[in-house]
Amino acid sequence: MEELNVVSDINHAGNWIIRNQELLFDYIINLMSSITVLIVGLFIGKIISNGVNKLLINRHIDATIAGFLSTLVRYVIITFTIIAALGCIGVQTTSVIAILGAAGMAIGLALQGSLSNFAAGVLLVTLRPLRTNEYVDLGNVAGTVLNVHIFYTTLRTLDGKIVVVPNGKIIAGNIINYSREPARRNEFIISVAYDSDIDKVIEILREVAKNEKRVLQERGIVVGLSELAPSSLNFIVRCWSKIDDLNLVYWDLMAKFKKALDANKINIPYPKIDVHICKKK
Repeated sequence: MEELNVVSDINHAGNWIIRNQELLFDYIINLMSSITVLIVGLFIGKIISNGVNKLLINRHIDATIAGFLSTLVRYVIITFTIIAALGCIGVQTTSVIAILGAAGMAIGLALQGSLSNFAAGVLLVTLRPLRTNEYVDLGNVAGTVLNVHIFYTTLRTLDGKIVVVPNGKIIAGNIINYSREPARRNEFIISVAYDSDIDKVIEILREVAKNEKRVLQERGIVVGLSELAPSSLNFIVRCWSKIDDLNLVYWDLMAKFKKALDANKINIPYPKIDVHICKKK
């Protein structure tokens, strides 16, 4: 009896296959198409991902950003490939896309701050308002740029502190870059007594700045009386020097200005207060 049942089942299966051979053929064709789409999609995703990575690196985009963006492109292509493969075997992709959209929205809301920092990091790397080893002022903090990462930027302050700043805060504020230009201008305020000879003071200050070899003479030297202060005449001196010499030139010229004024008997005043005592009669 068992052998008869087995033969009967085989005959029943054979008859079902014969009756539904067109349906089975279509299903096999769809399955093969789905596998083909999946393989081709994965292959194309890898090629495009590698191409995007090379393109970004050739444009001097940070390797971390380039790797992240190329990987993101690859996974987007893989996602659409899977959806297309499911569509080939008859799966209703509309519901799948709706689920993915809802999931993407939920993830986006949960990671809103991180995505904002990431977008800001992409802009910083693309537009390059600051680069590694440049000294910048970001408003609340100033220092030398160590690294620009995807979500944050690392600075080293003049006193050796390491500061990590979210990229979103950097892109939302002002960026003052002190290192981008090869030369910068120093400005000095020199105060002298009211009885000083104005023309002589200007001549002395100009001569001191002119004799400093690190001052860029072709950029010009500006010396003039800028303010009649309550207890002094304030002169302004402006001159240019290379960015690497800026601080040393400032310190050295301040010392030379003082020595030159002392040598010419020109006094540098200090605040005075005259007190008058009135006696009652």
